[in-house]
Amino acid sequence: MSHPTPTTSPHLTPTTSSHLTPTTSPGPAATAPNTPDQPPSSAPAAPTIALLTALGVLMVGQMYTVLALLHPMATTLGTAPEQVTWTATAFGFAYAAGFLLAGPLSDRYGSRAVITAGLVAATAATLAVSAAPDLPTAIVLRGLQGLTAATFAPSALSYVVHHIAPQRRGTALTCITSGMFAAAVLLQIGAQAVAAGLGWRAVFWLSAALMALSLIPVRRVLRPTLRHGTGGGLSQAFAAMPRLLGRPRMVALYLSTVVLMSSFVAIYTAVAIAGPSGIAGNSSAILALRASALPALVAVPVLARVLQRLAAPLRAVLAFALAALTVAAGSFLGGHTVPLALALLLFVAAVAAAAPAVVETINATAPHARGAAVALYGCSMFIGASLGPQLTGALTGLGFGGILRVVAAALVLGILLALPALRHHRGSRASTNPCLPSRRWPRATS
Repeated sequence: MSHPTPTTSPHLTPTTSSHLTPTTSPGPAATAPNTPDQPPSSAPAAPTIALLTALGVLMVGQMYTVLALLHPMATTLGTAPEQVTWTATAFGFAYAAGFLLAGPLSDRYGSRAVITAGLVAATAATLAVSAAPDLPTAIVLRGLQGLTAATFAPSALSYVVHHIAPQRRGTALTCITSGMFAAAVLLQIGAQAVAAGLGWRAVFWLSAALMALSLIPVRRVLRPTLRHGTGGGLSQAFAAMPRLLGRPRMVALYLSTVVLMSSFVAIYTAVAIAGPSGIAGNSSAILALRASALPALVAVPVLARVLQRLAAPLRAVLAFALAALTVAAGSFLGGHTVPLALALLLFVAAVAAAAPAVVETINATAPHARGAAVALYGCSMFIGASLGPQLTGALTGLGFGGILRVVAAALVLGILLALPALRHHRGSRASTNPCLPSRRWPRATS
């Protein structure tokens, strides 16, 4: 997961990672080999990680802001809160589609360029949402907002791969993905506070202002990606997607992502509609329970260096196993709220650890089409997030414990889907360099 070392040409333009061919043995006068573990110029890690994590919270969190605004939006738009949920659905589907576009675009034009253009477009779309006069208009504008906001995440993850030094890359991915998970809680809390004092439209005004202001640090902190050679066109980047989906190991990783995110959303949906008495139907209690998981989202990035001692495929399998165990244990806790909160804390920690491990594994498995690979990963995430509530709704007759047991079984399936990548990693290490440290695991090939 990185960017190849550049040649000595003084003309540096954006790169297309889809078209990079690593050099396996340089000649006497050759430049450094173009391997995924050698970025051309490592960006300063700390400011880059801080900026991309904060932007991840802001951009991904836009999906969740309306969950705290359903009642005030319904009052203003003259409809029912249940109908306003369509603004979240429209955002989610458009966001998933946007991931598919943003990955190849970042491959072709460079991550910083796509992030910048996306922020400009998202600022305009977010301001437009704040002015929506009725529900149909709000739904359409939220879809546009989701499409533009989706440009950030795959471009940010691709930027980390290209510009952050290998020893800091895992930490960066963990911080960014943890921030995206934390956005589900943080943006709801923030939206609720702003709407209480200034009205729901102010939530979108403030979000748009933050997006516009973020253009300044984006231009100052992020570096343009270097073009390596002439390469093919944008169509070549999009053509990488069906090729990636033709590889069983990649499909298994994407399906494991669907399982992970559907489980994550299904658990919290179950708490809201089928949870123990005192929690189900109580918005304040549900919000407090969600906030109680924030320590896990802080702890996982803090422990990133420790986690990096394990190879990414192994981390993914172990994280899925921890998630399955904690959900299974939670299914037998009944109405005991405090033990349930502890189980959810461990579950969220497992999800936060699994997500960056899967990203690392996907990027190492597709080193020549990282943007497209990460785009499919993001699409898988939001497909899973969309399926989670439907899974819970279909299983409400089983009760809270029954829903959790089904989710635990789904997470066991996630383990099975992640195992092929682990087996391939071990086989690659045995055939190349058995003494290689596990956290610097070799590039996988199909």
